[in-house]
Amino acid sequence: MDVGKLRTLREFADRGSVSEAAKALSCTPSAVSQQLRALQAEVGLVLTEPDGRGLRLTDAGTALVARADDVLGAIDRAEAELDTFRSTPRGRVRLAVFPSAALVLLPGLLRQVEAVDGLDLDVRDVDMTPPEVPGLMADFDIVVMHRDEYAPPVASERLEVLPLLREPLDVALPPEHPLAGADRVELADLAAESWISVDVGFPVDDLLMSLATRTGVRPRVVQRINDFRIIESLVAAGHGIALLPRYTVDTAKVRCKPLAGIKAARHVEAVIRPGAPDRRPAVRAVLDAIRAEAAQFGEPGA
Repeated sequence: MDVGKLRTLREFADRGSVSEAAKALSCTPSAVSQQLRALQAEVGLVLTEPDGRGLRLTDAGTALVARADDVLGAIDRAEAELDTFRSTPRGRVRLAVFPSAALVLLPGLLRQVEAVDGLDLDVRDVDMTPPEVPGLMADFDIVVMHRDEYAPPVASERLEVLPLLREPLDVALPPEHPLAGADRVELADLAAESWISVDVGFPVDDLLMSLATRTGVRPRVVQRINDFRIIESLVAAGHGIALLPRYTVDTAKVRCKPLAGIKAARHVEAVIRPGAPDRRPAVRAVLDAIRAEAAQFGEPGA
């Protein structure tokens, strides 16, 4: 049964005439009569009968009105509850975040979310490349991704990209390296070094290759490992050097130096469905919390 037709039946029962029901529903009397006839056809029973110049409910009609009250009351209660989700940050938000961003953003983000009653954050760490981001949106409300500074943002009419942070990438050297005491290092001075990078297609390796194209110095990559903590340990042990994000490096293990004369960074961005923060205050609240955590670092997203 159509809910709109049930509402028309209840208005007719409450107001006693087709014309008064039409006024309440802001429609014409003929539209009310059509709705009542259509409802009768749906249920296969006569719901109204002639009463002088008007209509009255049959016994079946009276019984259905009682059930209509139950149905419409339940719908009104459901709509009232949903209104609280539209006006306050309640419910579950699904977040995918790449591991090194999770390392710096998640501790504070979870503290903020835990302080909001009714807000639940379901987080997954996902080692993602930029082309994989659109596919992740089928399972997540927010995806925090990163890209090489020289690469374009994810482009899709079905996605909205929000800048969070520009994170410089520094050269990580063993503590005993001859250049460990320098303020900056030239990429040309590292031409003979062994490099430890991440898998091909991930932003840090993309940037390393971009720098090679711009400078003509092609790094010799001897290992590819995606876990920056493992890379730090290998660099500290003297197995090579690496490009590492500035805010996630353990500087007690390695010495990190900016590249001289070269812009080297990754952009950290949040990807959402267009309009999601307006439709769901919970998504907006989590986005605001992510931005607040990212803002603690020195360089805002571009």
